Amino acid sequence: MANEPLLQVDLPGLPKLKSGKVREIFDLGDRLLMVATDRISAFDCILPNGIPRKGEVLTQISYFWFDRFAPLAPNHLLPPSLPAALQPWAATLARRSMIVKKAQPLPIECVVRGYLAGSGWKEYRQQQTVCGLPLPPGLRESSELPEPIFTPATKAESGHDENISFERAAQIAGPEIAAQARALSLKLYADARAYARQRGILIADTKFEFGLYDGRLILIDEVLTPDSSRFWPADEYQAGRDQESFDKQFVRNYLESIHFDKSGPGVELPEDIAVRTSQKYIEAYEQLTGRKFQA
Repeated sequence: MANEPLLQVDLPGLPKLKSGKVREIFDLGDRLLMVATDRISAFDCILPNGIPRKGEVLTQISYFWFDRFAPLAPNHLLPPSLPAALQPWAATLARRSMIVKKAQPLPIECVVRGYLAGSGWKEYRQQQTVCGLPLPPGLRESSELPEPIFTPATKAESGHDENISFERAAQIAGPEIAAQARALSLKLYADARAYARQRGILIADTKFEFGLYDGRLILIDEVLTPDSSRFWPADEYQAGRDQESFDKQFVRNYLESIHFDKSGPGVELPEDIAVRTSQKYIEAYEQLTGRKFQA
């Protein structure tokens, strides 16, 4: 496959603190190095082959939003120049890495929903609520909500995150921090949604990550990427059905078509599925930022 996906990053001599579904995190002493690989997970399974350029796209989209949100929220980014110890791996790290502050991540996921999709739609059909929040009757799949809602979740080390009420989030993170995270999440989502709509993209929902640094709440991790959000083409939107999207929908559809049991090590993706998914990620970057993606 052209542009062979980068699935693993090891930097001899640098301690790796964590290897997540997508990111590798290395300890630089007073800072962290975050590297986005091209790994892809679906149904909480990491698949054996990745998506070309995915890590670069995720990183560059995050940089775009961090820059846009700078007046609204402090973040964890530090100047991107590589220290001397990392120069031997400059080519590997280019466009897919961030040097960041060592913040203490909040123990909750900060999810904002503007449309009824995914687990929210499932709960609404059963109880006319999302994360316990009552919603008006008569909404359909993918309906726009009367106003965006904050629907936190637990952070699962393995398996699925669990939707929780705001009251439960306040118990886990502390009432003051939870209230700050809710207010900031809704503020950032409102700004991003208005901007993206002008670019022809509907942000159905997204997940923000926050951390504490010097006693302040700051924005961390990735921001408003196709991995952490549902992006829908505005010109194809129609309530009452599932939507086309700028993310790993090709991957999910393929796995559903072969009746993947959503457990175990995952299956090898055909090259055309991986390439089309890569193209969707790049398309999302270009449409959101108005910039040509530079490989």
